[in-house]
Amino acid sequence: MHVSALHLYPVKSCRGLSVPSAELDDHGFVGDRRFMIVAEADGLFLTQRTHPRMALIESSLTSTALLLSSPGRGSVTVPLNASAGQRRVTVWKSTVNADDCGDEPAEWLSDFLCLPLRLVRMGGTYQRPNLKRAAQAGDVVTFADSCPFMVLGEASLSDLNSRLPVPLSMNRFRPNLVIADAAPYGEDTWTRVRIGDAVFRSAGPCARCPITTTDQETAVRSKEPLKTLATYRRDPADPTNVNFGTNLIHETKRGTVRVGDAVGVI
Repeated sequence: MHVSALHLYPVKSCRGLSVPSAELDDHGFVGDRRFMIVAEADGLFLTQRTHPRMALIESSLTSTALLLSSPGRGSVTVPLNASAGQRRVTVWKSTVNADDCGDEPAEWLSDFLCLPLRLVRMGGTYQRPNLKRAAQAGDVVTFADSCPFMVLGEASLSDLNSRLPVPLSMNRFRPNLVIADAAPYGEDTWTRVRIGDAVFRSAGPCARCPITTTDQETAVRSKEPLKTLATYRRDPADPTNVNFGTNLIHETKRGTVRVGDAVGVI
């Protein structure tokens, strides 16, 4: 098995980008979900679950800045260390301190999504412990839903696509790590895995949400793939969930993961 693709999602719930390699730090891949869009009034995070147009916001990273853009809507550049003061923001069960990125990105996002919004980033006082059962003391997480990483095998998607009327691309599922040459749903069985020189611990299956039903190129919603996944991928412990992919927590906090790296179950 080997890594066939790596993906970063600089802004939570916005479009991601593919990279040839990614650096690790305490929170996960450097550059992944370090920014988040929140409601100006109460600091509550926005998600494609309720705002599918977020899929149309493209993101890219340089060594010094985040660039947000969308066809026909221009772009805005945000310094990676942007700070116009702090805000208390909420992502799921966590309320944390975050750095406000200023008025320019806030105005661009508010205009695009037709809501009063702010863009925030993880700053020096950001602290969010990982609340998954598999987490250990010191495990932390970015603005991601619950875990630093989600892994999905190419063979798992191929099996799903064989059941669908129209096949779907990998970007529907927003993995950080895509694995080639694994058995279909092989990632379900991993407890610990070595990817290149880094060791990861399974944090359990990834329960899928309506984001998977949103076309990431058009923001148009449909019933698939959740309709089909529900016929054979229901969680035995909680049949209200359908699982596809596996959440991971990294035990190796520094290093680099690269496309082509070997993957081995420990």
